[in-house]
Amino acid sequence: MRVGPLALVVFLTLAHVAEAGPMARDAVRTAGVPTAETVPETPATQANVRPRVHLVATGGTISNRRGGRLTAKELVALIPGLDGYVTASFEQFSNTASSALSLDQWLQLSRRINTLFREDAGLAGVVVTGGTDTLEELAYFLNLTVRDVRPVVVVGSMRNPSTLGYEGAANLLAGFRVAAHAASRGRGTLVVLNDEINAAREVTKSDALRLQTFQTRGYGILGVVDRDRVVYYRNVERRHTRDSEFDVFAIDRLPRVDVLLTYQGAPGDLIRAAIDAGARGIVLATAGAGASSGTQDEGLAHAASKNVPVVITTRTGSGRIASAGSRRIAGQDLAPIKARLLLMLALTRTSETAELRRIFEEY
Repeated sequence: MRVGPLALVVFLTLAHVAEAGPMARDAVRTAGVPTAETVPETPATQANVRPRVHLVATGGTISNRRGGRLTAKELVALIPGLDGYVTASFEQFSNTASSALSLDQWLQLSRRINTLFREDAGLAGVVVTGGTDTLEELAYFLNLTVRDVRPVVVVGSMRNPSTLGYEGAANLLAGFRVAAHAASRGRGTLVVLNDEINAAREVTKSDALRLQTFQTRGYGILGVVDRDRVVYYRNVERRHTRDSEFDVFAIDRLPRVDVLLTYQGAPGDLIRAAIDAGARGIVLATAGAGASSGTQDEGLAHAASKNVPVVITTRTGSGRIASAGSRRIAGQDLAPIKARLLLMLALTRTSETAELRRIFEEY
């Protein structure tokens, strides 16, 4: 069999590469000659093409060192080998316990991230640090309000920097890698802890102390951050980020929405009290698939008389509310605290029941 000159060159080149090892394989890949293996994401292979990722630090346990909180600059300095993956920049948005951040500050934070993306077309992604007590809420809020295809990755830690086994630096490195990864685009806001990638819409804090606390019940993780690469297994189908209709630049203040539980003998006067105190919406966290307590009927009637929407959710940790009756809104499979955020944003656009139902079905 005769061998053409080009085929002979490729054959000899690949033979030489096989002997020379991974560095030569990388060089051939750069030159456009295919190899038999996929080059993994490692500091060595990414050093020459480093995406730019920006850290916005807000505080939380990840920075809560004994004797003084770590700054954004100090957090970045903790991360081993970061320069091999990304070119990092940073800023200090706040430095406090997550529970101390106000909803007004959340609006400001979302505006800031939107501005970063709008003004810097070359920015690959943004990492946000926050406290784990409110991390799933913050992540979902950003998922609904940051209107860009590029990833926002929310990172925290369960142990503080003064504690043995502090995992903050490892979580930050994983977060930066996810934010820099091209496959993270279009997946919405992501939550990265314990080398696992979860969707902001679905993730929940499942344990008060354990490192593997952030989980997605029923659906599973989106992907993992392994030593050699970032791997994704699925995507999120509901509307988010770039496809969101919520514009934080047009919102001055978020309306008050309260979450109340259904339990045996739950009084309806708590619903009435919340509405009389200024709540423009109520989220009812029921014990099952949506049934409220008969003792709450008075409060629900009061809500209807005041045209205050009531969203029905489940507090079981998983499952979907399929129907909530003609006067209420099904919260679908959203956790009660996330249904609250969606209802707050929805009420900045409409108070019509049909439109609110549409929003809950789409997001």
